Amino acid sequence: MEKVEFIEAFKARTKKLAVEIIKFYGKLKKTDATYIVGKQLVRSATSTAANYRAACIARSQAEFFAKMSIVNEEADETLFWLEVMEEADLAQPEQIAPFKSEALEILKVVSKARKNTNR
Repeated sequence: MEKVEFIEAFKARTKKLAVEIIKFYGKLKKTDATYIVGKQLVRSATSTAANYRAACIARSQAEFFAKMSIVNEEADETLFWLEVMEEADLAQPEQIAPFKSEALEILKVVSKARKNTNR
């Protein structure tokens, strides 16, 4: 896969995770806990996708590194909120597992890309 194809595929992948998490949150039984944790989860997942998209149009290496740092933090935060949701029994583990797996894979890719960037 060429670089441009990878970038477009990864943009789609991060956006798909954000959309799927929004749909998942919409189906949850609303309690105070699911409202608080769910909103945080939606924010971090959508921020991951939006900031990756912004990194792709960065005007400099420094800007790219800064945006990828945000993507890295937000992807890790997404994973955190999924873990909290699971450990607090706010959703079934089998519902959360695919999201955790995808968030972890995204985090690994972003972390490596960020490390390979010259500041």
